[in-house]
Amino acid sequence: MPETERRLEYSAPGKVILFGEHAVVYGRPALAVPVSQVRATAIIEPSPPGSGLTIVAPQIGKYISPATAPGDEPLSFAARLTLERLHVGEPDAVLTISSTIPVAGGLGSGAAVSTALVRALAAFLGFEPGNAWISELVFEVEKIHHGTPSGIDNTVIAYEQPVYFRRGYPVLRLHAGAPFTLLIADTGIRSLTREVVGYVRRAWEAQRAHYEALFDRIGELAERARNAIEAGDIHALGLLMDENHALLAGLGVSSPELDLLVETARAAGALGAKLSGAGRGGNMVALVEEEAAARVMEALKQAGAVNVIRTQVTR
Repeated sequence: MPETERRLEYSAPGKVILFGEHAVVYGRPALAVPVSQVRATAIIEPSPPGSGLTIVAPQIGKYISPATAPGDEPLSFAARLTLERLHVGEPDAVLTISSTIPVAGGLGSGAAVSTALVRALAAFLGFEPGNAWISELVFEVEKIHHGTPSGIDNTVIAYEQPVYFRRGYPVLRLHAGAPFTLLIADTGIRSLTREVVGYVRRAWEAQRAHYEALFDRIGELAERARNAIEAGDIHALGLLMDENHALLAGLGVSSPELDLLVETARAAGALGAKLSGAGRGGNMVALVEEEAAARVMEALKQAGAVNVIRTQVTR
């Protein structure tokens, strides 16, 4: 039976890509982990009969009726697609969205919001779709946000577990051989994934052999990083992060602000550091030992990071 008589709440985590940015779009592997310290939340509750579905996102000033919203509005598209896939009509309900995940920072804000929305709406209607179903649906919404998404954001967020991802292959959920701590530092510069992905696409079209070679090297690092994570070898993992940052800089997707935070983290004692996500702003990620975490965090703030999230990968 639909859960139309009570208020339901669902949430989804942010995510950070550890290896494989950009190359994953071209068929190479990538690794990502959830960031549970920041989350998107969807609350759904019944509204008067005949009122239809309303989506409210107070943080961005949106009050949306999916029945009349533009086709490319992501929240309404996610809701309509959920109803279509479940073969049900629009319920009388108010669905309120909120998020603590920074927007346009490479932490999967759009995918997390869509995931929370889809879970809440499906549950309200009496359905409990699996992670694979949710991930596939959210991937369709990601096309609005990013144009040519890799599929990694919706995957790691829907499963809320570290994943090894390669387009066209089954998702592999990873189990860390030992816990490790990450610091995610925000440059404060908005970076739109669609624009940076488009830049790389144009560069690849102009110099395919050169960029394919770079993608191959990034993919090889992701493979080695997977082995390091499963073996619990965090020192090897840090060195691989440093190599990956150098290759991403070679793609032209770093920035002076990202490079400064990467260098600052290393100088303060991080085992490795790199940009994360599309680049050209957004976030960088540093791998640290627990005893060095506070020191590296303070150094990043002193170097200009507007926010630093500390998260631990434990499984």
